[in-house]
Amino acid sequence: MIKFLIGCVVAVCLLLSWSAVSAQVVTPKYSNEFLNIGVGARALGMGNVQSAIADDATAGYWNPAGLLRLGYKYNIGLMHSELFAGIAKNDFASFAMPLDSSSALSVSVIRLGVDDIADTRRLQNEYGYIQYDSIRFFSVADYAMLISYARRSNLVQGLRLGASAKIIYRNVGEFANAYGFGIDAGAQLERGSWQFGIMAKDITTTFTAWTHNVEALEEAYQQTGNGLPESTAELTLPRVVLGVGKTFHFTDKFSALLATDIDFTFDGKRNVLLKSEVVSVDPHAGLELAYANTVFVRGGLNNYQETINFDGGTTRRLQPNFGVGILTNGFNVDLALSRVSGKESNTISGNGASSVIVSLGYSFN
Repeated sequence: MIKFLIGCVVAVCLLLSWSAVSAQVVTPKYSNEFLNIGVGARALGMGNVQSAIADDATAGYWNPAGLLRLGYKYNIGLMHSELFAGIAKNDFASFAMPLDSSSALSVSVIRLGVDDIADTRRLQNEYGYIQYDSIRFFSVADYAMLISYARRSNLVQGLRLGASAKIIYRNVGEFANAYGFGIDAGAQLERGSWQFGIMAKDITTTFTAWTHNVEALEEAYQQTGNGLPESTAELTLPRVVLGVGKTFHFTDKFSALLATDIDFTFDGKRNVLLKSEVVSVDPHAGLELAYANTVFVRGGLNNYQETINFDGGTTRRLQPNFGVGILTNGFNVDLALSRVSGKESNTISGNGASSVIVSLGYSFN
């Protein structure tokens, strides 16, 4: 099985490398950014803090080492969210299971897409008349499949290791599409009530090769005076996430989990708390209150940004997130409210839009 997976990885890498021989390789700052939005209402309600505490079917995405903390043999996770007033749909599905007492496996699928976009290239016929029945619709969607594997370390007690191979497909209707491949790796360590985690995304730099349907675009580009696009290859540079969490037990039934993650990116200066041309540092924090390990209330802060106002002043903003959850008999329902507005106000009562994330999970033996 391991040899087969390694063979598949090598074959995909060779295929992508061959397809980019004549392509221009670029390293954009936000390449494959759809993979950094996050999955699961629990995580999004806590400000995307999960690298040290992930322990369910979403662990294949957040930190595959967390798959070793599964409490049941079979674990299913589903999520649906709508961004920007419902324009974009973000969906996630995962299946995870332990292979034995020392290893676990999961398969996850992510889709972020905007559907029913009007193609008006044929709206006006050769005689200058408008023909509404000539309008066609298409979708712009990004897909990713993650195959994750985790194993306990025999060298350090409490140390868990994991890795994910991800295959990426991006589609812009009939106009363009791309294929990509990358590898993530993570580790978790427990010491009493403390939990530590590290997640290295795109450790080999994720390679994405784009191809364009020039014939479908030629007429529109000539009318607007733009040059025809060329096939390109994007490289997604590595991102490292360090996390730590601590559990507090107040009574037999009441407990709290306080955690924080710090993201380190190396693709240029970003609009985050600490930034430079070499590395940018983006911290975020989350809190989960639990009653009898059944009812949960969550909150988190992330997405620190500085914006310049029209009067020349600077506004510093944080994105607040809230969530609730219920877990019983292996079935869990989680809801989260995550603000994605670009408004200047940083209060939840502002005029901006917020996204509602719904997650369902079922675990059984």
